[in-house]
Amino acid sequence: MDHYHIFFDLKPGANDLDVARGVARYMGHLKERGLIEGWRLTRRKLGLGPKEMGEFHCVVETRDLAQLDAAFQHVSSRAEPVESLHFAVNRFAANLTFALYRDFPDAGRQEGEEKF
Repeated sequence: MDHYHIFFDLKPGANDLDVARGVARYMGHLKERGLIEGWRLTRRKLGLGPKEMGEFHCVVETRDLAQLDAAFQHVSSRAEPVESLHFAVNRFAANLTFALYRDFPDAGRQEGEEKF
């Protein structure tokens, strides 16, 4: 499983619950089409965490990079309805940071023949 992380803050005047509902609609759209496996939205608690990471964190789960690429292709089409769903979230996000992680150890990992 690959985990695409999106860290962000809200722009001034953005309503946190409206953004959360927008993320749910956007991610639901991608999940219904089989473009992602799952997602989760979290918010920093008690101010704990590096400021550079943003107050909000959305993690998107995909089977592999091919599925993630298919999701990117769909969103980058800028066609409706995904364009409006993406815009409804993106217009309120600031200070975005992205990361990509994978489950470890990898499913095909072998031991005993490593050279380093």
